[in-house]
Amino acid sequence: MSLPQLVVYRHDRRKRALITLAGEIDLESAPLVGTALERCLHDDMRTIDVDLTPVTFCDCSGLNAFLHAAQQTTVAGGTLRLHHPPPMLALVVGLAGCGFLLLGLPSGHLPPPLGDTLAAPSPGPPHESVPHAPVLSGDVR
Repeated sequence: MSLPQLVVYRHDRRKRALITLAGEIDLESAPLVGTALERCLHDDMRTIDVDLTPVTFCDCSGLNAFLHAAQQTTVAGGTLRLHHPPPMLALVVGLAGCGFLLLGLPSGHLPPPLGDTLAAPSPGPPHESVPHAPVLSGDVR
């Protein structure tokens, strides 16, 4: 049995959800991301923080899933923020000009260049450290 490509962890506190994604986000696993974020809205969560610290890869299909979820969250009167994106995703978000939507950056602000160790880290999710138990995982073939 192979390990799941992506695992989704969720911790709720009132109307706020912390989603932690672990693994790779690509064309095959991006629908899992969308499903997890849609469930938050369905469960009346209006602030969604996505911790990407354990994500090892995220391509443009992952970015698309995040943008769609951010749009749906905004329509529902909430906010969605990505925290600690992998360097390549942060760069693509900045180049696409959507950092203000996903990272809470000022409009037009580019994230620091890859490998810039002096850059300030993105703010962490507001939840305390909690043990993770997967709520969704994808082993897509």
